[in-house]
Amino acid sequence: MAKLFRAAIMGPPGSGKGTISKRIAESFGLQYLSSGHYLRESIAANTEAGILVKRYVERGLLVPDNVMTRLMVPRLEQLRNHSWLLDGFPRTLAQAQALNSVCELDLVISLNIPYETLKDRLSDRWIHPASGRVYNMGFNPPQVQGRDDITGEPLIQHEDDKPEALVARLRHYKDVAKPVIDLYKSGILHSFSGTETDRIWPYISSLLTRWALPQRTRKY
Repeated sequence: MAKLFRAAIMGPPGSGKGTISKRIAESFGLQYLSSGHYLRESIAANTEAGILVKRYVERGLLVPDNVMTRLMVPRLEQLRNHSWLLDGFPRTLAQAQALNSVCELDLVISLNIPYETLKDRLSDRWIHPASGRVYNMGFNPPQVQGRDDITGEPLIQHEDDKPEALVARLRHYKDVAKPVIDLYKSGILHSFSGTETDRIWPYISSLLTRWALPQRTRKY
């Protein structure tokens, strides 16, 4: 993109945020910023923020807003002169307000996926814990069943990816996401609905192509 551009993508567990985010980054030259990646990186580096994050992750708890903003905001401040796409942050209104204190988003993409589709995707989802790589036994299986393609290490299935936990996860997502969506409804929020990533992608690509055309540069 010719101009400085900042965007965020939102969606419930299993909505395909990671897949679409990578397509956006590759197609439009945006830096892909995954909060999950930063969480794992901070834990591995044993940073001060990482030590705090680890306490919650090991107990299966959500990382609190103040810890997430402590982790993410300094990184975003270092990228003031870069175009990027955020995945996984902001998740809550408090995080969105902290983000607004650092920069102004140009676009927020919200993915609306039917419950049955989410249930099917998550029940087949397996993860490599160390890297966050995600596999789906239906359409993106590992080369060796139960093993990560790159490291050969075992894959796991999160307890909260199982159908009996999904309803609670989706309810929690809707509760925390609604205030964030309401905040961004003032013109920068664009929602996309569907059951297949390949069918949603052309509409997202078209939207971003329109953004890429103007040769404007934002100054801060």
